[in-house]
Formats: sequence, structure tokens, C-alpha cells
Amino acid sequence: MITTLRLSSLRFLRLAIAGLLAACALAAHAQLSIEITGAGATRFPVAIPIFESESALPRGITDVVRADLERSGLFSLVDIGPVALPESVVPDLAGYRSRGADAILTGSVVPLSDGRFEVRFRLFDTQKQVELGAQALRMAPQQNRATAHRIADFVYEKLTGQPGYFSTRIAYVVKSGPRYELQIADADGANAQAALVSREPIISPAWSPDGQRLAYVSFEAKKPVVYIHTLVTGQRQVVANFKGSNSAPAWSPDGRQLAVVLTKDGLSQLYLINADGSGVRRTATSAGIDTEPAFSPDGQWIYFTSDRGGSPQIYRIPVSGGTAQRVTFEGSYNVTPRPAPDGRTLAFITRQEGGFRVAVLDLASRQTMILTDSARDESPSFAPNGRMILYASESGGRGVLAAVSADGRVRQRLSIEAADVREPAWGPLPRR
Repeated sequence: MITTLRLSSLRFLRLAIAGLLAACALAAHAQLSIEITGAGATRFPVAIPIFESESALPRGITDVVRADLERSGLFSLVDIGPVALPESVVPDLAGYRSRGADAILTGSVVPLSDGRFEVRFRLFDTQKQVELGAQALRMAPQQNRATAHRIADFVYEKLTGQPGYFSTRIAYVVKSGPRYELQIADADGANAQAALVSREPIISPAWSPDGQRLAYVSFEAKKPVVYIHTLVTGQRQVVANFKGSNSAPAWSPDGRQLAVVLTKDGLSQLYLINADGSGVRRTATSAGIDTEPAFSPDGQWIYFTSDRGGSPQIYRIPVSGGTAQRVTFEGSYNVTPRPAPDGRTLAFITRQEGGFRVAVLDLASRQTMILTDSARDESPSFAPNGRMILYASESGGRGVLAAVSADGRVRQRLSIEAADVREPAWGPLPRR
């Protein structure tokens, strides 16, 4: 679990890049498939009828909206039949309430003269008999999925009070035979594309706060080196290539610097470095291994894993420097701290009954909740609204991704047939 220990078990092999930079326009050979393995006890019943004139689109929208909401585990879909309800007309709210729907979404697809479409939609509360909101989005014909995700985000936020996460992206590493791929996909696993293809290991992807860049560790130079990869252009730069190991990059909330783990002065220790690779400076000193840094959302603290006390535990230290404070006290093995976006809880991996499981710690009450019951979980990553946690696990002897809600009630499994999937990282909310 501790990155440095895991790095030491990997062989530093000769460079053999199968395709150093894969064109982002090329779809990956396999997509993540998502299986819902658990849902919330109480789900909000919502009706999503077909949008009026949706058949004018090359591909539909409402099916994607429905799948997004159902996959969240917070909503149940009320079947009202193959009826199209335009946004220009207020539906029979009392009638749909009697059919079990607490909310209903109506919409229309309007062709524009430039070949694009305008998608207009309104959301209604059937119990209070009021409109909750309306929007109009313009889209090119091939933007059906992106538009559908935005509509699902709208519904999610209006009904839960939290931002939706369906328009976000995830990064992960796929190993198939001797081939490693750093892939990026929509949050539902669709539209997977390879950002990097290599015959050497790729680990620890981390999204920049603006979602435009990924930091990661590649072994293509016979040793672990930290790179920053600009996704739009495919360009990348070396950020940390010091003597020894360079690993575990973590972005600061402002995107100006990264915390990294270096062995250039001996054991694995924490350093800060500017995003252009300049200004490296040590942030903590210990006689043990310090690794797996993560910034607090306010940028004031760095959480990290250390065995300075004899066993792997989670600590934090001010970004400005100072004395490290121990954070976890229950159990003999707690690693990979990942603060929630609101800074109130901390996801991490704990060893329980011989298995490595995802847990969350309430930083105010100090209460810990175990969220999973599997044996080999690692690499937790919060959705940007804090509702879900993506992590790596094992099933049938191969690596899969899984997701669990922060309260443990909703569970999903994401897998690719005949391939190992590891090292997940959930990207930020898109900027509109």
C-alpha cells in the first residue's frame, strides 16, 4: 500500500515504449463496464420521459440521463411508458404523483439552422406542484452523451442540493499482458481513450485542479520519474527526476505546485516542487518512510502516510512546515489518506481482519466507518462532490475498479474484460 514499498517490488526494465503518446482521438480497445452491486435504502422516485423530437438526434439523450441517475443509487425510475413530454407544456403533476413519481423531467429537442440542436428541459416537483428549474443547452449531434450528463447533473443538484458528478472524468491504468495504458474515461466508463501507452509501469495519476493536466509516475527511464501531461495537446514534461525514486505526485489546490516523494537524500521523504519542476524543497523530516501525500482542500495541510511511529499510520503537517501530527490511532495499518472535497472527512485504506478496506474518518468526531468488505482495496479517490469514492480492488484474480458511497450504502464495480485495472483518480468538476 505504501507507494515507496510498492515501487521497490517493480523491476526497472529497459525502455520499450509501444506508443509513447497515444493520440487522444483514438478510442481505447475496451470500455469499463459498470455493475451496480448495492443501492441506497431510500431512493427518490423520478420520471424521465422521452424528450419531444429526440428522434431527430443521431443518438438519444434520455437513456443516458436515466442510466446516470439510476447508477448513483439515489434515484429510482418511474416507468410512465413511451410518452414524450415537451418542456413547453406543464405536465399533469398530480397525475404523475399518483403514479409514484416525486419529480418529473420534461424536454424538447429543437434543430438549429447551423446543424446543431437546442435541448430545452424543465424539472418539476410533483408533490409541491412547482417547477424546480429549467435550462437550454446547445449541442452538436455528436455531443449527445456530454449533454445528457449535464442534464443528469442538473437533476441531481436540484433534487439533492449537491453538484452532480456525471460530467466528470476518471483516469486509471489498464494492464493487458506486457502493455500498460493510462486511460481517461467519462465517469460512467464510456469514451475511454489512452493518454499514454507503454511497456513499463505507469502509476499514481493525479488530476490538476482545472482538469486539464495529469501528473503521474512512469518507469520508462528505468526508474520512477514524475511527469505532467497536458491532455489537450498531448505534451508532457518531466517534473521530478532526481537521484533515486520520484513518486506519489499530489497537486496543491491552486495548481501551482505538487507534493512529491523523493529518495534523493536517503529514505522516502516529502518535498514540494513547483509545477514547472523548479523550486524543490523538503517539507518534512523523519527517520522513517514518509509517502502518499495529499493536500487538504484549503491548501493548509499535507496528509501523508508514515511508519515513523513503528507502523504505517496517517499524519498531517502544515504546508508551511512544522511538526507532524498523527491522525489515525485505531488499528496497526492505515495508509493512503485522501481528504474529502469539503475537508470534513478523510478516506483511507485500513487493514481489518486480514483484508485491506476503504474507510472514512470524520475529522471532527474522530469516528471511523469501514465502507467495504473486500480483501485488497487500494487507491481511494473522492468524486468532486464527495458523494462517491472510487478505488481499486480485485475480483477473480484480476484488478477491477469499484465505487462506494461515502455512507457505504451504494456500491458499484467497474471492470474491463481480460485486463487488470488499477490506480484510479477521479477528476474535478468541469468548468463551464
